[in-house]
Amino acid sequence: MDNLNDLQRIWHTAKTDSLPGSNEIILMSKKYRNQKLAKKVATIIAGLLLTATMLATVFVYKSAMVTTRIGEGFIIIAGLMLVYTNTNSIGRFYRFKDYNNKNFLEFLMQTRVNQIYFHKKTQVIALAFCSAGLLLYIFEPAYGHPLFAIIAYPLIIIYILVLWLVVRPRVFKNQAEKLDKTINKLEQLAKQL
Repeated sequence: MDNLNDLQRIWHTAKTDSLPGSNEIILMSKKYRNQKLAKKVATIIAGLLLTATMLATVFVYKSAMVTTRIGEGFIIIAGLMLVYTNTNSIGRFYRFKDYNNKNFLEFLMQTRVNQIYFHKKTQVIALAFCSAGLLLYIFEPAYGHPLFAIIAYPLIIIYILVLWLVVRPRVFKNQAEKLDKTINKLEQLAKQL
């Protein structure tokens, strides 16, 4: 019986101040869901507006070169990819409502897998279409004006390189760190339970 008393004493003296409570977990999961839904909806709206603007440009601007039309097409494809991937993702977040700790942790693990796939595959393809589209789109105005070409192309190439080499990796790193922090918090709680 002495072991049982020792075990009870250890159990009651364990410090659980650093562990989130059940209400905190529920609030954390709802906050995470709502933030992601809001970001996805905003991205879809922005993607639709930009794609619609490019479509309007296709009908309003009468280009003389086929490179301009190809560039417009590439930019529209990139916009549609953005809308499509976020629409698929929003369905997944919408179905996520009141998960328990284990289901929420599984949801976050799947989110991590999706995030890595998006960063390595989908985002690369969409950004490649958008970059090529932008470079092709400005070829027509640059063709007849060498000064414009000398100024515009280096600036656009620098912009694209900054997107590919600086912005894209930083955004992925920040998103991954936030997700890992949430996952670690839940895993600590699961280990304690």
